[in-house]
Amino acid sequence: MRRLYRIVGFVLSAAVLAGSALAQSTTLAGVTYNGSVELQGQSLKLNGAGIRYKTILRVYTAGLYLESKAQNISAIVELPGPKRLSLTMLREVKSGEMGRLFMRGMEDNIDKVSFAKLLGSVARTSQIFSDYKTLQAGDPIVIDWIPGVGTVITVKGKMQGKPFEDPLFFQALLGIWLGERPADWKLKEALLGQVGL
Repeated sequence: MRRLYRIVGFVLSAAVLAGSALAQSTTLAGVTYNGSVELQGQSLKLNGAGIRYKTILRVYTAGLYLESKAQNISAIVELPGPKRLSLTMLREVKSGEMGRLFMRGMEDNIDKVSFAKLLGSVARTSQIFSDYKTLQAGDPIVIDWIPGVGTVITVKGKMQGKPFEDPLFFQALLGIWLGERPADWKLKEALLGQVGL
């Protein structure tokens, strides 16, 4: 009888562990965000994920990966390790429009002096998107912060030029989604883990 209890206990423990592993990942509009990713040899955990809406249209999903949980942009910036923001398009969008939205989102969320310092990087970001005619549903955009390297932007699996070295630029990019005037308040809450995955 004890052996039967041990077997049942083992099976239940395995089921609980499997369930918690599954709970760490989330699927939104058919896009799965794993509970963790590897970046520069470090395991990053999914801080939160959500969908960017424009009026009633779903534009893209987004997932934020950090070395440890954080619930505001200041705490995220202070984390010393790598960071990743992963976007997956849910509909076709003109790339030039996406570049303009990135630029406006950065400008809305940092002071004028800092924005002026970043004009070269902002212009280069706009150019990255202008180089593509359109972004299609399923196209990924990944924005990585790698200490000692800088911000690396990857579109459709291709790294877009050399890294942006200024840490302020990554902070400005984060401001698009996590700043005082984010692109989408519900998405901000989701990325900060303030709503359930």
